[in-house]
Amino acid sequence: MKTRITELFGIKHPIIQGGMHYVGFAELAAAVSNAGGLGIITGLTQKTPELLANEIARCRAMTDKPFGVNLTFLPAVNPPDYPGYIKAIIEGGVKIVETAGNNPQKWLPALKEAGIKVIHKCTSVRHALKAESIGCDAISVDGFECGGHPGEDDVPNFILLPRAAEELKIPFVASGGMADGRSLVAALALGAEGMNMGTRFMATKEAPIHENVKQALVAASELDTRLILRPMRNTERVLVNAATERVLEKEKRLGSSIQFADIAPELAGVYPRIMQQGDMDAGVWSCGMVAGLIRDVPSAKELIDRIMAEAEALIAKRLAGMLR
Repeated sequence: MKTRITELFGIKHPIIQGGMHYVGFAELAAAVSNAGGLGIITGLTQKTPELLANEIARCRAMTDKPFGVNLTFLPAVNPPDYPGYIKAIIEGGVKIVETAGNNPQKWLPALKEAGIKVIHKCTSVRHALKAESIGCDAISVDGFECGGHPGEDDVPNFILLPRAAEELKIPFVASGGMADGRSLVAALALGAEGMNMGTRFMATKEAPIHENVKQALVAASELDTRLILRPMRNTERVLVNAATERVLEKEKRLGSSIQFADIAPELAGVYPRIMQQGDMDAGVWSCGMVAGLIRDVPSAKELIDRIMAEAEALIAKRLAGMLR
């Protein structure tokens, strides 16, 4: 299948594995890229630029296909060494960067000078247009269904994707609620040039996370996510667990007076305990509503091959048959 996204990134299939904290390591990125998609290493999971350089080298040893690095720009009292991370990306020969969080404009000249293509994650059309105007090459449009941070507009992809198609000139992929061939065909029909999957790629054999996390995704339904941090206007969609319930109880009890310190035990530094040790109630963790469509834990190649076979059959048989 050829789309503007496959052409832009030099990949076989229009499927991207989004950056995920303590999930996007070299093993998963290489497996997705080897299967014809675009694998992504999560930059800030690596504590230093030197560690990111090592992770890029590890990925390079596992695949000769294109892969990218996610770099999330966050407001912080002590910000990460972004110049160092960008240097590691450039020197590592990476040619695709997925940016997220704050406006990446400050960092684009260095990336562009190195011939790097930038895809920026956006939860609204207005932010997508801004990203296009500053020179991003593509957009990952995140609907309200997505795991992690869906923004504050609460617009689902059935509305957000066609709106993006009406406004954008650069290509974009659908993110949030993407799981299978049906997702891909729907995204293409709504104007996207491919899809980005986060939660679905967590439930694959190569995802270097604890089996407890994978089985939690298989067991979850579409009703098992919750929205937290709404009072702080930093909404996050997470899987429901004991820690999630504690956060929601504190938000209800404290109301507008809530501070991050009140919920820090459930959020700060919990990902290693969850993703690596399998302590499922150690804290909250990002998960999309798409968990309701996850039934198994295949390899990345099995998943991508299945998605493409389903998509091609849907387009060539079911949909084409309706025109006869």
